[in-house]
Amino acid sequence: MTPFWIGIGFFLILILFFSSIFIVKQQTAYVIETFGKFTSVRNSGFQLKIPVVQRIAGRLSLKIQQLDVIVETKTLDDVFVKLKVSVQYVVIREKVYDAFYKLEYPHDQITSFVFDVVRAEVPKMKLDDVFVKKDDIAIAVKRELQEYMSEYGYDIIKTLVTDIDPDAQVKAAMNRINASEREKIAAQFEGDAARILIVEKAKAEAESKRLQGQGIADQRREIARGLEESVEVLNKVGINSQEASALIVVTQHYDTLQAIGEETNTNLILLPNSPQAGSDMLNNMVASFTASNQIGEAMKQQNTKKKGE
Repeated sequence: MTPFWIGIGFFLILILFFSSIFIVKQQTAYVIETFGKFTSVRNSGFQLKIPVVQRIAGRLSLKIQQLDVIVETKTLDDVFVKLKVSVQYVVIREKVYDAFYKLEYPHDQITSFVFDVVRAEVPKMKLDDVFVKKDDIAIAVKRELQEYMSEYGYDIIKTLVTDIDPDAQVKAAMNRINASEREKIAAQFEGDAARILIVEKAKAEAESKRLQGQGIADQRREIARGLEESVEVLNKVGINSQEASALIVVTQHYDTLQAIGEETNTNLILLPNSPQAGSDMLNNMVASFTASNQIGEAMKQQNTKKKGE
């Protein structure tokens, strides 16, 4: 055998050797077939196969994968809405054979089931309920997918309704409704604030009037007490009550005139100020007291007569 053929043989041996070894990455499964028939599943690490006789039929990732499905459907109140459903799934390590041979297009199968479940659940709900019960929709999708896909070597980790997108006109209407509700609430708060201010102002005015009235009453009470003391003083020097009252009135009259004269910024007040003013006031006071005494005596006699009868 010539060196040429030896070199060719050595080269072929190298090719066969390198074609018999392969490396499987972490979280990956290789399917090995022998003459077209399934032989084994190889996991991560250094692996060997028989050249020419065996081949790598396919690779499956054992990582968690996510598939986003957008479904357009109609709600119970006739609103078209788009839902984005995210399905997280993984190939079951013990069922790589089923996942590889039984199901050719897993994405298409999952998408079909998501469409079927969403279009069965959402038309039973009104638009507001779709937002509130989106977790119920996700649970229903997972339940159906889990039951079906487990036969084909897939485990459904989680399903999420990640987006709910109504028609543009519906969203604009919803925004107007929300704005109107907020304006209504703002108006109610403003009305309550205005009512509180009015009530508090009225309470303050009422309290002011009450204190003012109390002050006037105290003032009159002190004036009456002062007059009473003045009459008692005059009675001690031999002046009776009627004459004392007349004297006090005349004195206050002239004190008032003096105070008006001393006040330069006061408004003009017209009072009787003739020489006879004092005597007229005194006569009027005496006449008033006399008439009052007569009326009082008449009433006493009338009451005594009624009691005698």
